[in-house]
Amino acid sequence: MDDGRMVPDAARWNHNIHYYRLVSAALPAGAERVADVGCGEGMLTRLLRRQVPYVVGIDADPGSIELARQQDPDARIGYQFGDFRTHPFPAGSFDAVTCVAALHHMRPAPALTGMAELLRPGGVLIVVGCARSRLPADLPWEAAGVLTHRLLRLTRAEWHQPAPTVWPPAHTHAQLRRLAQRLLPGVRYRRHLLWRYSLTWTKPPAAPPR
Repeated sequence: MDDGRMVPDAARWNHNIHYYRLVSAALPAGAERVADVGCGEGMLTRLLRRQVPYVVGIDADPGSIELARQQDPDARIGYQFGDFRTHPFPAGSFDAVTCVAALHHMRPAPALTGMAELLRPGGVLIVVGCARSRLPADLPWEAAGVLTHRLLRLTRAEWHQPAPTVWPPAHTHAQLRRLAQRLLPGVRYRRHLLWRYSLTWTKPPAAPPR
């Protein structure tokens, strides 16, 4: 299997990488500090570092963090091994928190709540995730995903990431949408063709002192 040391970022493509541009486009203007939760071997953090002065990536898989550090020889990104929920990140210390294809590795309610707590008021949470399809109701989405995948594969090869995978996801799109709406009022949940969804949420301003 290919790993991050063998394939340059520009040559990589898969269903997660396909939506990295969605993540970078959703960063708030003037963002200076971003945390990437479940960063894997660090491709997204390297992309975000081109836009943001300070990026930290955290992952619970030691092999992935080692690969990420090997691809950041100048130590421009802070990579941390561990669980973001127990790591001593100060609350409210990031302008954006990103999480791609990692939420289904966690218990979603405490994970979403924990990521929201890391944001400053006005900060943005950006999640791209995987959810379980319900058949036969989701057959149109499944068919569209297969067609889109085949068309994209005509022009690019699929890169297989070295990080551990979990499949199938435990929660359906409907379950995750309801959960996100309950925990993050005003969240925008969108379903995408390549078996992914995204949610974006802006943390409300702090209440004025009374």
